[in-house]
Amino acid sequence: MDITELLAFSVKNKASDLHLSSGLPPMIRVHGDVRRINLPAMEHKDVHGMVYDIMNDGQRKIYEETLECDFSFEIPNLARFRVNAFNQQRGAGAVFRTIPSKVLTLEELNCPKIFKDISEYPRGVVLVTGPTGSGKSTTLAAMVNHKNETEYGHILT
Repeated sequence: MDITELLAFSVKNKASDLHLSSGLPPMIRVHGDVRRINLPAMEHKDVHGMVYDIMNDGQRKIYEETLECDFSFEIPNLARFRVNAFNQQRGAGAVFRTIPSKVLTLEELNCPKIFKDISEYPRGVVLVTGPTGSGKSTTLAAMVNHKNETEYGHILT
C-alpha cells in the first residue's frame, strides 16, 4: 500500500491517527485503541520514502537537519492531515492525525453555553487542556468559528 491508500483506509475506518513505524506494521487509532493493519512490518526505507515523498523542499531540509518535522498534508476529496515525521531507534516513523474538513459548531459538540460566552469576550487568553484526542483543537475551532460568525473583526490565533 502507498501512503494515499493507507490514509484512505484510515479515514474509511474512522481512525483519528495513522501510525507508521520502522519494524512494525502500520497501525490506526480508533476510539483511542491502537490497532494493527493486517500488513507486514515496514522497513526504515519504506517509512522514510513515504514521508519524504509528501514533503516539500523546506520540510525535507528541516527533516534532514533535525530528524523530525511537523507539517500538514492534504489528499483532495479525502481529508487533511497533521503530520509528525520523526526518527527513533528503529528508524523512521510518522503519525498522521486526521483533521476534519468541516468545523463543527458548539451546538453539534454539545458544549455548554459558557463556551459561547467565553468566545464572545473582547479580549483575554483561553486555555483548553486535556489529553491527546480529547477534542481541544475541535473545541477551539468551534469557538473561533462562533466568534467569526457572530462578530465583525479580525481574529488572531
